[in-house]
Amino acid sequence: MPQTHTISSAKAAKALSRAISRAKAARALMIDAIRDHGPVTLASSMGVEDMVLVDLIATNDLGIDVFVLDTGRLHTETLALVQQARARYGIDFKIYVPDTEQLQTYLASHGPDGIFNSIDTRKTCCAIRKVEPLGRALKGYGAWVTGMRRDQSVTRLGVPDSEWDEPNGLHKYNPLANWSSKDVWAYIDQHKVPHNPLHKQGYPSIGCTPCTRAINEGEDDRAGRWWWENPDTKECGLHPAPTKSEVTKSGVSS
Repeated sequence: MPQTHTISSAKAAKALSRAISRAKAARALMIDAIRDHGPVTLASSMGVEDMVLVDLIATNDLGIDVFVLDTGRLHTETLALVQQARARYGIDFKIYVPDTEQLQTYLASHGPDGIFNSIDTRKTCCAIRKVEPLGRALKGYGAWVTGMRRDQSVTRLGVPDSEWDEPNGLHKYNPLANWSSKDVWAYIDQHKVPHNPLHKQGYPSIGCTPCTRAINEGEDDRAGRWWWENPDTKECGLHPAPTKSEVTKSGVSS
């Protein structure tokens, strides 16, 4: 029994050391972003990764703004978390919504469930509800931060720590790129960070209500997003997959 306790203690100490190291590196990368390209903003989906970043930003007083894209089809739990996080951290989460005219035109042509008709109609919906508002949210900033991780899905295997975001014309930082899901939850649990209750109901990645389902055992974290499509099309346009040359230039850490 004493030997088992020693082994468990050693594993716990190693895990704690890893968590501290990961958090320090993420904070350092955001500080670099502020120093080199400020002002900086965080795009938050209110997912568990973004809540780690919100906690790091708030507790270290980094001065990074935070915004949320309210697509009009977010889960009730997601919207409730925005209010909970505002109260916890005292951060003004800026909310951006779709352009009304564009959305009405789309709905008139395709209806509320046009996303299921084809990949093109689904991506058009994403462009209206997410990509266009993102462009407005990023205006005036020199860099933005995301919670993307490489092991989330096949479309994100090449996510670099930092990169030049050509479509939006500014720098982009991914402080959690080399974090595992276990790393994320270790931070959440250690710091008692508020998070969406859907995460504990089989939803590791949460988007719009009709486009998200709980995943099955063995599936990757984003398998429940646009669940009717093939894995290689499962992005909304906010984060185009980098080319091999872009990944090489940007640098990918382990």
